[in-house]
Amino acid sequence: MAKNALILILAAALAFVLWQQATRAPEPIPVVEKPVVPPAPIIPVVPQESPIHKILHEAAAKPGLKGAAIGFCLMDSEGAVIEDHQAQTAFIPASSLKTVTTATALEIWGPDFQIETHLNATTPPKNGVIEGDLILVGGGDPMLSLADLHVMAEDLKKRGVTTIQGRIIGDGRLFKGSIFDDFWNWGDIGNGYGSAVSGLNLEHNRYTAVFRASATVGQPAEFLGTDPEVPGVTAINETLTGAADSGDRVVIHGGEHAGVVHLRGSVPLGESHFQLLGAVPDPEYFAAHHLKKILITAGITVRGATAAWSAIETPPAEPTEVLVTHQSPTLKEIITSIHATSDNHETECLFRLLGLQGRKAPDAVIREHWKTRGLTFTGLRMEDGCGLARADFITPHDLTRLQHLAARGPFGAIYKDSLLSKDTLRWKGGAMSSIRSTTGMITTNSGKEYSFTFMINHYADGQAASALRDALIEAMLGL
Repeated sequence: MAKNALILILAAALAFVLWQQATRAPEPIPVVEKPVVPPAPIIPVVPQESPIHKILHEAAAKPGLKGAAIGFCLMDSEGAVIEDHQAQTAFIPASSLKTVTTATALEIWGPDFQIETHLNATTPPKNGVIEGDLILVGGGDPMLSLADLHVMAEDLKKRGVTTIQGRIIGDGRLFKGSIFDDFWNWGDIGNGYGSAVSGLNLEHNRYTAVFRASATVGQPAEFLGTDPEVPGVTAINETLTGAADSGDRVVIHGGEHAGVVHLRGSVPLGESHFQLLGAVPDPEYFAAHHLKKILITAGITVRGATAAWSAIETPPAEPTEVLVTHQSPTLKEIITSIHATSDNHETECLFRLLGLQGRKAPDAVIREHWKTRGLTFTGLRMEDGCGLARADFITPHDLTRLQHLAARGPFGAIYKDSLLSKDTLRWKGGAMSSIRSTTGMITTNSGKEYSFTFMINHYADGQAASALRDALIEAMLGL
């Protein structure tokens, strides 16, 4: 009995112990802390700087370029911008602006377009005699030459004309307004590169002025005259003799239909036949004068005087008969000449013809045409079509885009061939005081073609500006 009671007591005690263990909170599992590892440093990814990017960003610190405005744009064959340095900023372009005019004219008119000049008579020839006036009617041809007038005179003779009783008239009324752009400098409009733009132009409305230096520096130089003759104009010579290595420092100050031009500056010592180009002040009278001389030389009697009709005059309307028609060189030839010689006069004639035929301002015709081709100009001002006006501006992006589109337009191959070329580079440049620009196309060493524009304004050192351009061309070739 006692033994059974002891067993019960032990069983109860064991059950109590087991109950306590079951209901006791479990012992916490000890946490083993891991050692703290510092995060790996974040290394920023810096895009690789292209050679062109490096050249442009280092240029601003170069002597002679500090403070200059530099713009550059490079597009691939698909028209995507590859390099952009102030490409949306408007710059003064100088003569690279000519490509805007030439490319537009080529796409609107085509490469075979020609400009006509007519010889009209107010009375038909009868028994070899023209009782009325003979009128040289200009169509805006910038290429009409003295040689062309000789051919026209011979054609008139072949029609049996022997005598002209009336006047020889030069008619330049096709282009309205001034024969000079409003924004051309006073120092430009008397010199050959700033020659007048009329409906009637002869020899680019230029003459060659000839000087002879004196034997002593500082003494007056002698003015020997002009070739060809410029009728009705008095030249006041104020030129002096400069140092032997002083170069051309003569400036001719003229004006619209002016009767006097002033010759100022210096002629280098030792020059006995120093020449420079001047601008004819009265292109219509100039053309009529030389036509009359040529007619007489051809054996045609002219009894009347020489006269001129300019844009500012409205002569009485008279019925006329076209006797001879002269065709200009083709537009392809004119554009090739413009790109080769950077001729302002030739470009301005095309610019004004664009406006005349489009019946609105020339720059409006240009904007509307390129908008249809996918180019909307955002930074363009065209006071003229040649870039001589410092009031002109355009962005590197828009000028590059124009090159891209023109090269792929309906006459793209002709446009590209009309540009200056060297190896795989085709371009048109521009330069004025503290202004340089180059635009065109380049095929790289890897065979890829790009369109580009480089413009720099307000630099102090022209050699530094040229070196920057050359470095960019070299870098583009390496793409």
